[in-house]
Amino acid sequence: MTKMVADWFAGKEIATAMAIFVNSWPAGVALALLTLPLIGTAYGVSAVYLAVAALAAAGFVLLAIAYRSPQNLVMNATASARLDRSAAIAVTTAGLIWGLYNVGFAMIFSSGPTMLVERGWSISAAASIISIVLWLAVVSVPLGGIFADRTGRPELVLVAGCIVFAMLMIALPRSGAVVLTVVALGLVCGQPAGPILSLPARVLQPGTRPIGMGIFYTLFYATMMLGPIAGGACAKWSGSAAAAFDFGAAVLLMCPILLWGFNRIPALNPRTA
Repeated sequence: MTKMVADWFAGKEIATAMAIFVNSWPAGVALALLTLPLIGTAYGVSAVYLAVAALAAAGFVLLAIAYRSPQNLVMNATASARLDRSAAIAVTTAGLIWGLYNVGFAMIFSSGPTMLVERGWSISAAASIISIVLWLAVVSVPLGGIFADRTGRPELVLVAGCIVFAMLMIALPRSGAVVLTVVALGLVCGQPAGPILSLPARVLQPGTRPIGMGIFYTLFYATMMLGPIAGGACAKWSGSAAAAFDFGAAVLLMCPILLWGFNRIPALNPRTA
């Protein structure tokens, strides 16, 4: 699906399009948290699985009926599908950036409630406060993409967003103004998403997008598998969930460094320039 979005918006408002696309994740989670417990309470857990399966099936039907490839993609269908070395390295680097960003994001939900419980909050109050980040991310993700495209400075949005995001991750376990910090975190954390997802479109041609996005998401999922394990290990070693937030801040600060490397990968093939 990310490849489909790139087919339509590469060279145009790609950061905005990717931000709107990826925003389906927090929006879907937020809607699920509202609706699925009601379905489960009324009809049982089997009805929850059936409802999710029905929505997935409806998505497939909608895709089959509504999606059409752009004309320029059809014209370029005969282009070489071979991914050259520089593009492969670039898309691998972009996948690491996306993975590390999401590891930092995941630390909020995996360790946030525990961190607040350690500070004396009830588990229900802690979960409710941390959920504010998710709701505000529904707004901040598309705003980051729009801002990146309107200003023409997506890398500035990416770098500034990750740095401020990391600072707030460090501040939250140590701040007395928990609600205010959580709100700020929600307004900032989604800003880099669209600019990061637009990175592969800069180096992939229509013929190489399927394999390129496959590499991109392989790196993303591998990072997302290992990152939370490392964050949990940090929390266990230190005896406090605050260490997981510090770990999240550290991986977020690696994103601008990897972006610096991404911009210095030589274009070995003129098509990828």
